[in-house]
Amino acid sequence: MPGIVSTGYLQMPCGADKTANIRKTGEAIATLAGKGAQIICLQELFSTLYFCDREDHSNFSLAEPIPGATTDYFAKVASANNVVLILSLFEKRTTGIYHNTAAVIDADGTMLGIYRKSHIPDDPGFNEKFYFTPGDTGYKVFRTKFADIGVLICWDQWYPEAARITSLMGAEIIFYPTAIGWDLNEKDDAVNAEQLQAWQTIQRAHAIANGIHVVAVNRVGIESGTRFWGSSFVSNPFGTIIYKSPSDKEDYPVVELNLDNTEYYRTTWPFFRDRRIDNYTDILKRFKD
Repeated sequence: MPGIVSTGYLQMPCGADKTANIRKTGEAIATLAGKGAQIICLQELFSTLYFCDREDHSNFSLAEPIPGATTDYFAKVASANNVVLILSLFEKRTTGIYHNTAAVIDADGTMLGIYRKSHIPDDPGFNEKFYFTPGDTGYKVFRTKFADIGVLICWDQWYPEAARITSLMGAEIIFYPTAIGWDLNEKDDAVNAEQLQAWQTIQRAHAIANGIHVVAVNRVGIESGTRFWGSSFVSNPFGTIIYKSPSDKEDYPVVELNLDNTEYYRTTWPFFRDRRIDNYTDILKRFKD
């Protein structure tokens, strides 16, 4: 589905009031649509504070079914504004099984499906294994009104296998809803800068290796012990950043993507052509002993 596609995203701080977060998001979507956005991606777990900073059983009450009240509301928002929406939600699949899930809604309000986060981190301030069961949807491509898109979530962005498979399935853009930041106790600016650079570099590398646009959408602001570093960005299919948000301010941009660039980069730099799939069986092993 080549041509120009306008994508928007929301880099925003979140509060404790879920209803207020959702209302603010709905208003921002309408504003972006008015600026010409066709596909809009929200940050990871946009409707709440990042509750995974601690292990607290009461936080399971934040989870919701998909489809449910939130997706029903945003289906109306999508239809009213003729935009595709990517929503990252805390999904309650059943009692005792919860996922970090992206729902994709087409521009007519139709729910196209979900992707459940595959890679689940367990680090200080990011205790996601306490809350989320690893996703079992497999990698997904959603055929939306404006483009065929892949969605991966936060920790997935560090894994080239996820980006490769999603690209091979026909994605024209990969979106990464994200919640990542600096530990407030880390005072070494060089360490913080290195972390941000690595986060950006790995995703730009996915764009290059797969000849595909990448859109990374992070939250911003201070929550508990983390300063979320914002810095959401859009990369072209050769890793060039064509738009970047600030690290310390909310941002609601609209960025034009020329999907015809994939044809140019994949023929000029034919990484797909030269893949040696007969040599890659060891990738399925945990470690090569």
